[in-house]
Parts: sequence; structure tokens; C-alpha cells
Amino acid sequence: MTLPERLLADPFQGYAYSYPHKTAYRPLDPAIDLRPLWSNEDRSALFLYLHIPFCEVRCGFCNLFTSTGASESAVERYLATLARQIAVMRDVLGDHRFARVAVGGGTPTFLNNQELELVFRFIREGLGTVAEDAPFSFEMSPSTVDPGKLKLLQSHGVTRASIGVQSFLETETRSLGRPQKPEILRKALEQIRDASFVVMNIDLIYGIPGQTDESWETSLQNALLYQPEEIYLYPLYVRPLTGLHRIGRDSSDLRFSLYLQGRDFLCSHGYEQISMRLFRARSAKTSTVGGEEGAVYCCQEDGMVGLGAGARSYTDKLHYSSEYAVGQNGVKAILDNFCRKGDQDFARADYGTYLDDSERRRRFVIKSILRREGLDGVQYSSRFGTQALEDFPELGELVQLGLAQFSGDRLISTQSGIDRSDSIGPWMFSKSSRHRMEDFPLT
Repeated sequence: MTLPERLLADPFQGYAYSYPHKTAYRPLDPAIDLRPLWSNEDRSALFLYLHIPFCEVRCGFCNLFTSTGASESAVERYLATLARQIAVMRDVLGDHRFARVAVGGGTPTFLNNQELELVFRFIREGLGTVAEDAPFSFEMSPSTVDPGKLKLLQSHGVTRASIGVQSFLETETRSLGRPQKPEILRKALEQIRDASFVVMNIDLIYGIPGQTDESWETSLQNALLYQPEEIYLYPLYVRPLTGLHRIGRDSSDLRFSLYLQGRDFLCSHGYEQISMRLFRARSAKTSTVGGEEGAVYCCQEDGMVGLGAGARSYTDKLHYSSEYAVGQNGVKAILDNFCRKGDQDFARADYGTYLDDSERRRRFVIKSILRREGLDGVQYSSRFGTQALEDFPELGELVQLGLAQFSGDRLISTQSGIDRSDSIGPWMFSKSSRHRMEDFPLT
């Protein structure tokens, strides 16, 4: 399908938050020894991601690697295994420094205070050097927030509190399969704001069944009451094996008009659009935030160390992780396998994907062109020794269609290009990557 045909067919083809996508990963045979792999990487400014795969409920739209109904003993077993993995990885990495930290899931604040203290001990004591000024992001949900936990997070250097709100209307969150009482939501948001994190982020979803222009604006207006430094606007995707998929509920046909409405609303209320999803308050301290999406979840950057079941790690030529599943049985099997691993297993990668020179170039282009900063031609040439337009002549098609334009040595997406990121990104995936994604046996 050509790009014009793809755009006309549907502007929501898929979210290219990483490349290659995890469904393009496969078992690695033989497994890869991590010590020589990481010894060839720049380890002076790594990104640490810690995955907590537990939630109080699984939302109907969620296809993340998470489990519900975990017993206290299951959480203890997981954290004990995570401690073993961390000890192995500290030895694997040798001299290193973490410049960014994120804890996600799942819902990390599902853990109690004692368990959270253990997680912070893992990070500060178990893993080695974390820069004093490292941006530190932590995900949470309304029902797991309380002043004691927020104070604990701050005392351990968390700078960014990210909360999944999705909608301020109970009818809409119920439609998403997410029980959420407005009074609990508002109390949580007030507590987060009062805690004065450097960055407060609110996630909202558009395209919810039954959502209207008026109800969408209600959520946007309510979000602004808390003056968040960042707001993410996510289109609803109904993916296989999720709760919404099982009951046959689809996203609203109004998604694109709702996106445009949300974009214009935030940009007229003091926010700058960084990517299709991320909007940042112009008054925010960008030096502390980290610039662009880098300090948040820049999944496309090299030098990412992912720890815990479900977490991905990125080196220059190999991306690896545990296996991936969405269904509860599949997730449980992977969690059980993770907790049964011996220490020597954590020193090897047995599931992932290699990136040849072509895929490395493609990844650089995709992660650049879908952001407001665009593709730096000089940086590309310096890194790969070639010209981006020669390697990817399809970029010229973006220019011809008015979706990108040149600004000096940069190729920058126009507003129309940003608006169609969820079509442009998947369009640029390689054939081999698309085929592996299509063939992935989702469980």
C-alpha cells in the first residue's frame, strides 16, 4: 500500500513507540552472553527501566505485560528474583552510569511502602551509579496513590509522577473496562500536585465508545485544573486478547476529529506539541524534564537496560527481553519462568532481535521523523556514513505530500506529518519486520 492510500484508508495504523516492535522478537539460539555484548557499548549515560508487572485491575484496552490478583507471596517471589537479576547485571555492566531512570508496569504503586523501599534500594544500592540529577519517572494509578507513597517517592529522587487518568467521566472509564470513581481520581490528582514533583504527567484517551466532542473537552478542561507539565493524548486501539477485543467493542469513528480537537485545545492553552501524543507546558523546566521524550520513555534510544519480566533492553545491534504475552495465562507462564531462572540465565539473552546496518538506520529515521525535532541529516551522516535520503528515498515522498519539509540539514515533519504519525511510522517498517510481527503467535 502506498503512503497516500494508507493515509486515506486510516490515519491510525499503529503506534510506532519502538522499532523493531516486540512482536518482531524471536528466541535467540544460541543465547547471547551479555558481558561481551555490553562491554562494546557506551555505558556512561545509560537509561534504566524497571518493570513491575502487577495491577489491581486490567483495563479493557490494556495489552501491556501485567498481571492482576497477585498474592503477597507472588510479589515477594518476583522482587526476590529481580534482586538476583540486578546483582548479575551489575557484574555484567562493569563500570557504568545511569543518566535516566523509569519504573513502569503494570502499576508500580501497586506495591506497598516496604516493597517500594526495596525497589529503591535495588536502584540506588544494587545497580551502581545513578546521576544525582537523573530524571526519574514513576507510573501510578488513581487508586494506588496516597500521601505516604508520594512522600516516599520524592524522598528517593523521583522527579516525574505519571498517572493514567484516561477520562474524567465515569461512564467513559466504565466503557473502557476501568473502574474509577471520580472522587478517588480527583483526590489522587490533588495529592500528586500538592507533592510538587518537577513533572506531573496525565494520560488521556480519545476514541472511547460513546465519547463526544463535549465529553472529550470536559476531560481536557479537567486535566488543566491540575496544571500538569505534561499531558499525553492516546488514541484508543482495541488490540487482540484485550478485554475490549473479547467483548467486540471497538474504538469510536471520531478518533481523528477528537485528536485534532485535543491538539488544538492544548496548544491554545499553553502547551507545545512534542510528538503526536506528548504535549508539554511551555512553562515547564525542559532542562529538568530532559528535553523531548528522552527523559520519559524514549524506547528507541540505545543503551537501555531493562530489568524485570517484560522489560526490554537495547544495545546498538541487539534488542532483547523476556517473552511477550497479553492473555493472563501467557503472562503467568512468562512470570513463572522468570522467577525460576538461575543467576546464569540472567547473564544471557535468549529472546530478541538483531539489528543489521539497514535496520539500525531505519530505526534512527523512524524515531526521529515522528518527533517535532525531526531528522538531523548531519547526525545521521556522522553516525552511518551515508545520506538518509539516499538510504530511504521514500522520505522524499513525505516531502512531496507535504508531510515533511527541510529546515537546513533537518527533515522535519509538518503539522500534517505529526498528525499522521500512526500511519507514517508503520509505513516505514521494513518488510522483514512487518512479516515477523504478522506471524507472531500472540498468547
